Amino acid sequence: MHTFNLTPKDVELIDEAKKKITSLYEEDKHHVGAAIRMKTGEMISTVHIEAYIGRVTVCAEAIAIGSALSNGYKDFDTIVAVRHPYSDEEDRRLRVVSPCGICRELISDFGPECFVIIEIDGELVKVEIGELIPLKYTRS
Repeated sequence: MHTFNLTPKDVELIDEAKKKITSLYEEDKHHVGAAIRMKTGEMISTVHIEAYIGRVTVCAEAIAIGSALSNGYKDFDTIVAVRHPYSDEEDRRLRVVSPCGICRELISDFGPECFVIIEIDGELVKVEIGELIPLKYTRS
């Protein structure tokens, strides 16, 4: 896997996601925050929506992409998701988390050149979305 080092703007994006989930965290409602940066530099940050029935839950990355698209943005540069610990967890650190398979598809569909910040072997790195969804199907 080809990885890229984080830039100061990437650290700012992570901080934006952390601020969003820290300010809006509610037990059993929101525990993941995401932030997406456009190629023009604008950022949008969101939280995920948890539902009692898991299939209704919507990931923070999906909400970030939807919010960006709804506000006229479509040239995505980088996205990151951050997980807030539940109240009964001993480890209180906010951690960068990798997008789920559905979010990988969504990021790839709407931002085929988008970078994703993930943790690999304890180190935060940036990867191209194509690295996270290799051999993606294409329309014929």
